Amino acid sequence: MKWKELEEEPCSMARTIAVIGDRWTLLILRECFLRTRRFEGFQTALGITRHLLAERLKKLVRQGILRRVPYQESPKRHEYILTQKGLDLYPIMMAIVHWGDTHMVDERGRPLLHQHRNCGKNFDPVMVCSECGEPILAKEVHTHPGPGARGPLAQKEMEAPARKPKARRKVA
Repeated sequence: MKWKELEEEPCSMARTIAVIGDRWTLLILRECFLRTRRFEGFQTALGITRHLLAERLKKLVRQGILRRVPYQESPKRHEYILTQKGLDLYPIMMAIVHWGDTHMVDERGRPLLHQHRNCGKNFDPVMVCSECGEPILAKEVHTHPGPGARGPLAQKEMEAPARKPKARRKVA
């Protein structure tokens, strides 16, 4: 499968990867969530070339993830603001950060802590079922074709086998 064909796949993950699946786009989004808005700010924070940055920002605007808002007239300059579609990427970004905080930190610990304004506590993001509120674990999820499935996906069920927890032996 070619990179350009991903957005045509009958798979939500493939379509999402087609939009945000390269390293520069993810890092630009990280900066957006850290309140960076201006071209120079992105360039300084990331060390990315002007050409690559302009290309990625145009794509994010075209996809409706960012909107371009003028902040200066002469010369004309713009800020890049997350749209609702862009803000909806926050759980994905936090899941990546949490994985990195769990598996990729060195002896100094986490580079950033995330504090919930409402309660004032530092937190770890968690994913829960929208119906029952229980944590979601890969082994406890069953998938089946939905109304948008086409091709091989529509013909076969994909299932992560749900395993019952093993009874623990008591050690005397």
